[in-house]
Amino acid sequence: MPQIITQIQPDLHTSWQKELAEVVTDPRELLELLTINPEQYLEHFHARKLFPVRVPRPFISRMQKGDINDPLLKQVMPLSDEFIELDGFVSDPLGEHETAAEGLLHKYTHRVLMIVKSGCAVNCRYCFRRHFPYQDNSPNKARWQQALDYIAKRSEINEVIFSGGDPLMANDQHLQWLVEQISAIPHVTRLRIHTRLPVVIPARITDGLVNMLANSRLKATMVFHINHPNEIDPHVQQAIEKLRAKRIPLFNQNVLLKGVNDSAEILAALSERLFDSGIQPYYLFLLDKVKGATHFDISEARAIGIVNELMTILPGYLMPKLVREIAGEPNKTPINLR
Repeated sequence: MPQIITQIQPDLHTSWQKELAEVVTDPRELLELLTINPEQYLEHFHARKLFPVRVPRPFISRMQKGDINDPLLKQVMPLSDEFIELDGFVSDPLGEHETAAEGLLHKYTHRVLMIVKSGCAVNCRYCFRRHFPYQDNSPNKARWQQALDYIAKRSEINEVIFSGGDPLMANDQHLQWLVEQISAIPHVTRLRIHTRLPVVIPARITDGLVNMLANSRLKATMVFHINHPNEIDPHVQQAIEKLRAKRIPLFNQNVLLKGVNDSAEILAALSERLFDSGIQPYYLFLLDKVKGATHFDISEARAIGIVNELMTILPGYLMPKLVREIAGEPNKTPINLR
């Protein structure tokens, strides 16, 4: 029997949508906000043609003014390095362009990934889906229904993962409809949401969203994508507290990025900050070799060295698992540290 959830009323304060509408899309404006002279970096601006620039202002507020090497800025600043082409760096590193149904990826036996929204609040320059054919998987209720029918016919599926883009780009009312449809499928017991939006626009964690997840029959989990300890400020922590108050499990997965977090000290500080905020470190990914992101890559040998050093700093329960994702494999592939 379909679950009945109290209807979500639109929030009186739609600050997250206002902030979403005011994201910075011009690299010149981005640098000017940080009091960095854009004239020195004009050669890099043409990389926005490869992948648009999108940076929310709350995220910009955590960047160090005057510092072109700020680790948060480096994640979103277009660079001419994106035009570099190397063997092994491809447009679809994870083999995701073939979907099980429109907007649905079924890479692992017991769980499926739904492309709930095609856009993100922030465009990270290392994004492994920067070339994903969203135009062929643009979500709407008709396409969602195809995915729901696929899930309903396969009793081995017990978990649905909301992804994108960023699934929290959908408003609370649309998410509620989708969660209700999934909760009516008896063999699905868990819902996982992979998101970066609450990190870059903390106001996205609305009371309506939190209550909807807490009241669902499905066991809801949220997985954040936070790469550097400076991404967590008091506003992010306040948003996280809303989820913690409803006992929603929170995890983090991040990518090892050259010039951003490729040191044991930074990763240790990240794990400590995450844990202090109520988020469990989960995965540390080697970079997916997507075309346009060669400048973020570090070798597997160096990654192993960093993680071995990290193990001497952190207790075991704060250690993320070093993994890579390989197209066609039935699970994440752990990296042997010895």
